[in-house]
Amino acid sequence: MKVKEIPVSLSNQLRLTFANKIGLTKGKPTIPVVVSLASIPSRLGIVHLTIKSIFNQDVLPEKIILWLHEDLKTEIPQKLAKLTGDLFSIKYTSYSSSHRKLVEPLKIFGDKIVVTCDDDMIYRKRWLSRLYECHQKKPTAIIGNQTRCIGYSDSGELLPYREWKSSSESCENLKRTLPIGAGGTLYPPNTLDDLVFDQKLFLDLAPKADDLWFKAMALLKGTASIQAENNGKEPIPIWGSQKVSLKKSNITEDKNRTQWLALSQHFKLKLHSID
Repeated sequence: MKVKEIPVSLSNQLRLTFANKIGLTKGKPTIPVVVSLASIPSRLGIVHLTIKSIFNQDVLPEKIILWLHEDLKTEIPQKLAKLTGDLFSIKYTSYSSSHRKLVEPLKIFGDKIVVTCDDDMIYRKRWLSRLYECHQKKPTAIIGNQTRCIGYSDSGELLPYREWKSSSESCENLKRTLPIGAGGTLYPPNTLDDLVFDQKLFLDLAPKADDLWFKAMALLKGTASIQAENNGKEPIPIWGSQKVSLKKSNITEDKNRTQWLALSQHFKLKLHSID
């Protein structure tokens, strides 16, 4: 977290801490989407803030689902448990990788729009409605509020992840557009290949990179991934949430590059040209 983000984060955390579920959700319109996220033991004490920020949207989804490992069934903090009800529920899995935030809801809500997000962010008030507005204009595309462009050198070599251009810069080859989960990503129904459910395969090829796995599945299906045009300000990181983070290994140790190489070689994905 950047130093300048700390006051904004703390003030929003304080506001959401004292906000109640009824006050945040009463009288709001609902849009036909399911919001899904996953969490880990180290964030059980703060993920209620993310849930409350989704309650605080100007529109509500039909469902919000938090996926936890089954070992955590008896570890749910009261401040999280009291948020459950018709809108928000907690479900459990036998595996703990971040892929479950999309893989699992696709099994249950195959005909629904699924929006994924992260468990360490406070999402701004128009986050969900902006994504949905973009979907209405591009109904068959996967839409990311934050994206990168999978980068290749002129000779066709995959560049280090730090050199993959951010969403502020365009991809010469639009097939390289990679939605990044932290900003929120909208997946229309039937936009990923059925191999998306192959747990052994995604844990072998991209065990710590769900974004890359879903990108590969979109390419296999022939689905475009695009940058949201009206994404607004970035979500606010929750102070103290980054003690355990995939970002550290995936970016610092360049494991995103390693995992994309594994995926592209296995599925014969050729994105190095600009065509």
